[in-house]
Amino acid sequence: MVKERARILVVGGGYVGMYTALRLQRKLKHELGRGEAEITVVTPDPYMTYQPFLPEAAAGAISPRHVVVPLRRVLPHCRVLIGEITAVDHAKRTATLATPATAEEGTGPRQLPYDELVLAPGSVSRTLPVPGLAEYGIGFKTVEEAIGLRNHVIEQMDIASSTRDPAIRDAALTFVFVGGGFAGVEALGELEDMARYTTRYYHNVEPEDMKWILVEASGRILPEVGEEMGRYAVSELRRRNIDVRLETRLESCADRVAVLSDGSRFPTRTVVWTAGVKPHPLLAATDLPLTARGRLRCTPRLAVEGVPHAWAAGDAAAVPDVTAGPGQETAPNAQHAVRQAGLLADNIAHSLRGEPLETYAHAYVGSVASLGLHKGVAHVYGRRLKGYPAWFMHRAYHLSRVPTFNRKARVLAEWTLSGLFKREIVSLGSLEHPRAEFELAAGGKPSGDGTDHTDGKRAQDPRRQEGGDDPFG
Repeated sequence: MVKERARILVVGGGYVGMYTALRLQRKLKHELGRGEAEITVVTPDPYMTYQPFLPEAAAGAISPRHVVVPLRRVLPHCRVLIGEITAVDHAKRTATLATPATAEEGTGPRQLPYDELVLAPGSVSRTLPVPGLAEYGIGFKTVEEAIGLRNHVIEQMDIASSTRDPAIRDAALTFVFVGGGFAGVEALGELEDMARYTTRYYHNVEPEDMKWILVEASGRILPEVGEEMGRYAVSELRRRNIDVRLETRLESCADRVAVLSDGSRFPTRTVVWTAGVKPHPLLAATDLPLTARGRLRCTPRLAVEGVPHAWAAGDAAAVPDVTAGPGQETAPNAQHAVRQAGLLADNIAHSLRGEPLETYAHAYVGSVASLGLHKGVAHVYGRRLKGYPAWFMHRAYHLSRVPTFNRKARVLAEWTLSGLFKREIVSLGSLEHPRAEFELAAGGKPSGDGTDHTDGKRAQDPRRQEGGDDPFG
């Protein structure tokens, strides 16, 4: 039994937020039933995205619906609020909440009181002041971006197949990925595989016509899988005619021309930015202690250092790694986030019941990465795998980690069916502007794009217009 009624506020619905709330509703089942505890989850989206599956969703191997987990279904004993916490005043135990209805209500954000705070807002893309990046860059952190990128790649193949202008064709078939971490390498590998397969259905586009370029500022890619496997990944990508440029930076992508630090220039309509992440801006809008890198300073018990009733884990938290040397912190990755979430929930329950807290200790076991269908690299428990065995381990590991039996079964069924039938090569770019056709039929123009719609249905999407400003253009 808890010592007093506890209002627990969980900020974020990602790995840490969802898994913490999921375990808390089990650990505090009786307290929730008696009204002694209340769990509120505030998240911008009503689902948790399993990000390791984003590359396969982009390649069409998994349905977008099965990459996400609906929070209201898995958290029936929690109150799920769709919105954003914009500031936290922990001294007063209040958080400033803005919801989709805030603007319409006209009363401004409201104050949300709490007794225990779990900060898990995740991270955001780390961008640099590269000219043209804000106008033309494409991210790869959300399921919407993954599906938009898939549609975009196939659309570029359609443009290349139909144009008579060699400059437009060359730009359409040039794909630049910036960042040699998991997100960049796996997205590039899966999408190149998909596009290579898709060319067999085009009469005038061959795999050799496409340019795939990976730009990495350091001297290696996939550092998590070790130096040897990183070198193998580079050689495997280059064997597929993918241009891997190490110790190279993107200096500009203005006017749809990617300019690299080695002097190379590539006219392109596709620049995918996966060059790391940074702490969520919310952390700077709190009165909690931060490290020099902007993450919450935490103890090995996942409590915010020197601040009672505040907890954090995952990307937002600088957690000491007790299995490593002094001063070392756990890596901000999914492997630690999922395990930290379980211990975080246990420690909150222990704290409410006046019990001793547990210490987080997990030695890094290794990493797996996919380089496309039947291709991968892995470094797990000191063993190095490559090719099909690594790819199979990648799928098996992430299938075991994706939340809920429902999602496991659906993903496994999709993988089985994709092995029996051909790949889907359909682009559904119109999903991003679903009202465009009706607005045109009703005598208007699709709102906000300012384009000429007299050339038929394909002109409805501003991304299809030459010289437009849409980043997917």
